[in-house]
Amino acid sequence: MIAIRLTLLCHALTPAQKCGRLAQPDDGILPLAIAPLAITPGMQLLAAPERRAQETAAQLSSQVQREPALADCALGHWQGVSLKQLQAEQPQALAQWLEEPLSAPHGGESFAQLCERVGAWLMAFDRPGEWLAVTHPWVIRAALVTVLECPLAAAQRIDVLPLSRVELSFAGRWRLRLG
Repeated sequence: MIAIRLTLLCHALTPAQKCGRLAQPDDGILPLAIAPLAITPGMQLLAAPERRAQETAAQLSSQVQREPALADCALGHWQGVSLKQLQAEQPQALAQWLEEPLSAPHGGESFAQLCERVGAWLMAFDRPGEWLAVTHPWVIRAALVTVLECPLAAAQRIDVLPLSRVELSFAGRWRLRLG
């Protein structure tokens, strides 16, 4: 049995988040006053491929491994659109997307598909040791509903703020680690 400690860290605040706009892959982060988290000796660092995750990871270490499975939920033609605009122009589609995990009215990835991707990555993750993975709010929600085996709709009750973190451990099965 292998022992793994995996901390999922949400990327730093972006201008898009600050003004209520859905993300785009090339969104950067706002300047940080302090480093988001201290890397312990021997800890390995992973980051989603999007610029905001890469920039946050770069604040922690120059040794960052890009992990495609940690990519944000693909939002199709909604990328870069403000929530106010969606509420005004497509309120039913927005409500459907937020309430029905299998829906993808934006033409991208549904939350259910994201959960499948993140769950498959977690199940295949067999690298012992301590890991820190910089990723996105939706990916962290997907990891939590996967590990806790709760309904996908529960993700709507999880707030993931910039630079927040969740600790998981694996010793035969994934567990949420509170401390």
